[in-house]
Amino acid sequence: MSRFLPILTSIAFAVAAPDLTAQAPSDIYKSVLRVEVATQNPDYRTPWNAGRFSGGIGTGFIIGPNRILTNAHVVSNARRILINVHGSPKKYPAKVDFVAHDCDLALLSVQDFTDFAKFPEFSFGEMPALESQVRVIGYPIGGDRLSVTRGVVSRIDFQAYSHSRADSHLIIQIDAAINPGNSGGPVVQDGKVIGVAFQGLRQADNTGYIIPTPVIHRFLKDVSDGKYDEYAELGVSEFPLFNPAMRKALGLPDDDRGVLVTKVTPTSSADGILKAGDVLMAIDGHDIDSAGMVSMDGEDVSFHEIIERKFSGDILNVRFLREGGWNDVRVTLKPLRWGRMYAIDYESKPRYIVFAGLVFQPLDTNLYASVKFDDINVRRLYADFVSEGIFQEREDIVVLTRVESDPVTSRLSGFAGFAVDKINGTKVKSLRHAHELLHPKQAPEHHVIDLFGANRPVVIPAADVEAADARVAKSGGISRMENLDR
Repeated sequence: MSRFLPILTSIAFAVAAPDLTAQAPSDIYKSVLRVEVATQNPDYRTPWNAGRFSGGIGTGFIIGPNRILTNAHVVSNARRILINVHGSPKKYPAKVDFVAHDCDLALLSVQDFTDFAKFPEFSFGEMPALESQVRVIGYPIGGDRLSVTRGVVSRIDFQAYSHSRADSHLIIQIDAAINPGNSGGPVVQDGKVIGVAFQGLRQADNTGYIIPTPVIHRFLKDVSDGKYDEYAELGVSEFPLFNPAMRKALGLPDDDRGVLVTKVTPTSSADGILKAGDVLMAIDGHDIDSAGMVSMDGEDVSFHEIIERKFSGDILNVRFLREGGWNDVRVTLKPLRWGRMYAIDYESKPRYIVFAGLVFQPLDTNLYASVKFDDINVRRLYADFVSEGIFQEREDIVVLTRVESDPVTSRLSGFAGFAVDKINGTKVKSLRHAHELLHPKQAPEHHVIDLFGANRPVVIPAADVEAADARVAKSGGISRMENLDR
């Protein structure tokens, strides 16, 4: 869109579709759709505002009866979606049925599929071989009509997906540019889709990335029960064991096997089973080398790829060394919900409280990307929120993000950007908890707000709050003084 990357065997997913190799190119192109989107992006700096409107163009393609596959980033924060067919000026209203921001995929449907019913449906192929040729079909910037380019598969890797900023999956790199507007379009080989175009590399010419079929199949299988459950996580951080001295210190032979567990996330799948200092040797029968790679289907891939193929509730067999002894355990996988702290949130309104000119917001990546935080305590709380288990005692890190001009807030502007520790002597556990502490049934004479790293607390006379709220609401055009729900 003008806004705007597993393993080499695919999860079985049947699409009843004709072989597109038997179709004329014009028939194939009918099933590649132009996706026009109007969006409204939240304003995290002034969270009570509705946000800025914008829009762009992306691509989608038909994979089944009223099932149109595209990228999540094409339709994120959408307020209106219109579909165009190649060669036709007619626009068809569409909606998002399922969206997976962690793997940048979405399924759309149109209000009336009648005009599309006779179009061919794309079917999926296998992972392409290195140096094999592919076609990228879509509606990239630079014109209004369909564009078809050719490229060669140059790399298969495990890399970051830019849409969420927090997730990495299998990607295929090709030597054809993926330009704005190409996003969501099919990448075809031998008449079958082997990936979805989704991001490019600005620092290099003619370098594009596509989401391969194993990731696509997993998404489609996940939503087959009517909801998307996200990826399951093991919940460990690991360190490669290349260094001979380190291997000797751990009592490991010089056989290039195993990675060191450096941290286990509290409440994760591995919590209480693995611990820092363990050496992961194999998962599901696949030996892990000292770089954290396993051999599958003739390729070396990250051992996380095995976990990627599983779903919440699935069992992972893990073999590890602890203090020289072998251990074989079964780990039940589950999503790490708190890890979404580091992912961009979409389709949600900012949460906030305005209290006597003080603006409080929960810390997350949306806010972190919008507001410059210089305070080291805020940065530490953000960085350690999951790894150190801060979420177990604080569901939200509440931050005083703004101080609106008012007589009550005179000389308090220097406290903006500090995280809240306590309100009226009670540790703040969440934004909703902060609201309860600021609006007790029996108000104290003064509200005392303790901030991490501040040289003194912020003190607000309770008797002045109501008048200050009225003045701030009027001067700032604030119609709602809080939003506590996503």
